[in-house]
Formats: sequence, structure tokens, C-alpha cells
Amino acid sequence: MSPEYALNGLFSEKSDVFSFGVITLEIVTGKRSTGFYPYKQSINLLGYAWQHWEEDRSLELLDPCIGTSIAPSPQVAKCVQIGLMCVQEDAADRPTMSMVISMLGNENAALPLPKQPAFAIGRNQPVREPTSTTESKSSVNEMTISIVEGR
Repeated sequence: MSPEYALNGLFSEKSDVFSFGVITLEIVTGKRSTGFYPYKQSINLLGYAWQHWEEDRSLELLDPCIGTSIAPSPQVAKCVQIGLMCVQEDAADRPTMSMVISMLGNENAALPLPKQPAFAIGRNQPVREPTSTTESKSSVNEMTISIVEGR
């Protein structure tokens, strides 16, 4: 969900570009956009990808399942760069979808450098242990509790 929609309820064509960037990064990495990423301060896939990009290690993001069938190439780095351009915090900095299609189709296109994505870096929050049985994730009657998470 784009930051302008999540924070202000505003939706635009750049909201779709943000979603496209998230999906692009999910495809390249083979990872979900939400989850635990134990890499520095990353709280999600966007932060994880951004950290790798900043350290010039974007080829390491390639899903190992894909990596066995193809060699890491400049196209992988290009997809990561375009994905990161699409998830920039400020909607005005994101390309339009027609620009994205042009960048993907043009092998010689000079791509601008992305800025830090929205929601990329987390805060250090202490992990709180449950204080009562009602807060515990397991129940007394040995039934499981399913927690539904959106993509």
C-alpha cells in the first residue's frame, strides 16, 4: 500500500506504481513484502532490498530458485533498481507506468538512482513477552490460533 494512501487516504496512479514496485521486488527475491528480515534495521522487503542496493549487492537479492536456472545479470540489477524507483516515499519521485515500461523495454536507458523507499527502515522496539494467558499465542485446549496477514 502506497504511503500516501496508508497515511492520508489519497489514491493516484502513483499508488499503482508503488504496488508494481513491491511486486517486482517480490518476484526478483522470491520473498513476501512483509515478514521478518534480520538485516540491520530492515522491517520488510523494501528495507531489505534498499540495504542491499546501498551496499551495491543487489544481485544477491535474486531468489536462489531463479538463480540456479540463470546467471545473475545486469537485467536483475535493472529490475531491482526499477522496483526501488517505484517504491520511493514521495509519489512525485516515482516514475509513471509508461516510464517503467519504457525503462524495462529499452536496454540502453539511463536509469535515475532511487531514493530511500517508504516504510523501509524500522525503529528498535523491545520485544514484549505476553503477561497473561489471554495474550499468549497458544491456547490451553491445544487448538491453534490463525493470524491473518494481508500481503
